[in-house]
Amino acid sequence: MKKYLVFDAGGTFTKYALMNENAEILEKDKVATPDYRTHTKEEYYQVLDGVVSKYKDQVEGIAISMPGMLDNKNGYCVTAGYLAYLAGSTVGDELSERYGLPVSVENDGKCAALAEYWRGSLKGCENGAVVVLGSGVAGGIIINGKIYRGNHFTAGEYSYVCTDVENPEEMNSYLGLVNGAEGLAKAVAKYTGEDWKSYNGVKIFERANAGDNLVQEGLKEFTHQLAVQIYNLNIYLDLDVIAIGGGISQQPLLHEYLQKSLDEYLQKIPLRKITPYVPQPKLTHCKFYNDANLIGALYHFINSKGEQ
Repeated sequence: MKKYLVFDAGGTFTKYALMNENAEILEKDKVATPDYRTHTKEEYYQVLDGVVSKYKDQVEGIAISMPGMLDNKNGYCVTAGYLAYLAGSTVGDELSERYGLPVSVENDGKCAALAEYWRGSLKGCENGAVVVLGSGVAGGIIINGKIYRGNHFTAGEYSYVCTDVENPEEMNSYLGLVNGAEGLAKAVAKYTGEDWKSYNGVKIFERANAGDNLVQEGLKEFTHQLAVQIYNLNIYLDLDVIAIGGGISQQPLLHEYLQKSLDEYLQKIPLRKITPYVPQPKLTHCKFYNDANLIGALYHFINSKGEQ
């Protein structure tokens, strides 16, 4: 059975796995990602060198998931998130030449969607989307059974959605801040009066699950805001399924609150006075959490390199 080396490049760590063509993880580990403020592209490539040297003779190729707006055909990065030293580089071609192996590169949100479409919560659906709640709001869109990238490879970059038309100059007026980790912390702090910087997702849900009413009110505001964008996304695209991913998506309470927020919002829409029918998306959680980007990157490699 063929084997592949797959990377999930993040701002803090770069995870990697030796995987087979059935998406089974045979080995997995991670290495620290060099800080873009103090390091260079070559230094990052040297980190990858150390991993590739261990597996190069075992694998058919290398698949990479990473942040940023990028051309999936050659790995050219228009932007690269917290891997800013890769912006303006054709990462796929450069690494292929460096290692003498075929290399594919795909956006991390799109990898998450591909993973869910291949073997997860979007399997079997023609039109669906993944919304990944992390430091920002990433994701991917499946249309007619294929990942939709757009002419500039930016489809699914939900963080850029404006949520406040009165204050477009404010960072807090965009979905990445409103429904990312910072947005959740600020929504909770609004009710508790505590410093939002002292929160993380684990702490918030520990208190919410324990019955802290103030934290629950903050969580409710967070899901109300997200529900509106879920509704909008579905109106634009008429989707079969929308799957929620990211670390906090593993919390059943999040899904309970989000479904309730969406149901309440749909009941308030005044268009119901004209027609009782308003499209309602099917909400679910992603099947794959920390491994989604690895699985999706492998799927992209197998398909883009003609191995199926």
